Formats: sequence, C-alpha cells, structure tokens
Amino acid sequence: MSDWDAGVRVAHTAELTDDELREVRALLDDAFEGDFGDEDFEHALGGMHVLVRDAGGALVAHGSVVQRRVVHGGRALRTGYVEAVAVRAGLRRRGLGGQVMAELERTVARAYVLGALSASQDGAGLYLARGWAVWPGGIGALSPDGPVRLPEEEGSTYVWVPPGGIRLGPAGRLDFDWRDGDVL
Repeated sequence: MSDWDAGVRVAHTAELTDDELREVRALLDDAFEGDFGDEDFEHALGGMHVLVRDAGGALVAHGSVVQRRVVHGGRALRTGYVEAVAVRAGLRRRGLGGQVMAELERTVARAYVLGALSASQDGAGLYLARGWAVWPGGIGALSPDGPVRLPEEEGSTYVWVPPGGIRLGPAGRLDFDWRDGDVL
C-alpha cells in the first residue's frame, strides 16, 4: 500500500464539487506551467476522474478519461481518451502518475475497446512503461469541414488495447471526433 492509497477518489465529473473542480484546474495550471488552457480543461470533463490527495488533504495528482469516437478502418470505435494527467511538482517520480494511470486503465478496460492519449515528451516514459504504444500511422480529426490531418499529433498519440479490446492494424489513420481547439 502506498502513502497515497487512502487519498484516492474515482468519480465522474458530475460528482465533483465546484471546489474540487477548482482544485483540479489549479493543479493542472501549476503542473503544466500555465500551458493548460480553457479548451484543454473542457476536454478533461464529462468522464471519470482520479484524484489523489496527500495526508493533509491537498490534491497532488489527477487524471481523467472521457469517451471519444475514433474512426479507423471504416469503424467508429468507442475510445477512452486519457486527459489532464498531472502530478504536483516536487512529488513526481514517486509512483503517483502510475497510480492515476492504473485507475484510468481500469476504467478504459471496463468501458471501451481502445484507449488513447496525446503525450508530452516529459510524460511519454510513463505511458510506454505501462504498455501504451505510439500510433505509427496518421492522426486526423473529423472536423465540421470534413476529415483533416493533424500532423502535429503524429508521434505523440499513444494507444492502449485493453484485454478483449479491438486489435488495430498498424497502418492507416486514426480520425478522432472533433473538439474545439483540436483543429486550427
């Protein structure tokens, strides 16, 4: 049992209080050093959240998983998309990110046929160590004007197939449902 086990809460966005949502946003703003905008926060809402608190009750880690549709090979796949994974500075590399991901992966495994996320270079090692893999093909979005390629997401989009999930051929493009801020 880790030092943080007693302070782990898994809850849907609808179950979080306004104070908890403000705490999550503040943690994300700090962890991403101001590079976490309103659209990024919006993307993290509407699904399941993992909140980890220290013994004093302070929020020290967070992550969420939301449903997205991903079109691949002519099929729309129910995908658990991981968002807003963050650990408070000074507490990184202590297993908190892995603990958050373990809870999120349980959600993905129970509710989705595929997991996906977009990783920063700093976060990539965590995901690779947990069995997530960089998608080798193209990445796109289904924009209001039709499908568009998102070359800036290629090489940083990771997928994870839960037990019993769908096996994807390594060729082809993953086209994600469109969200504000995804297509410029």
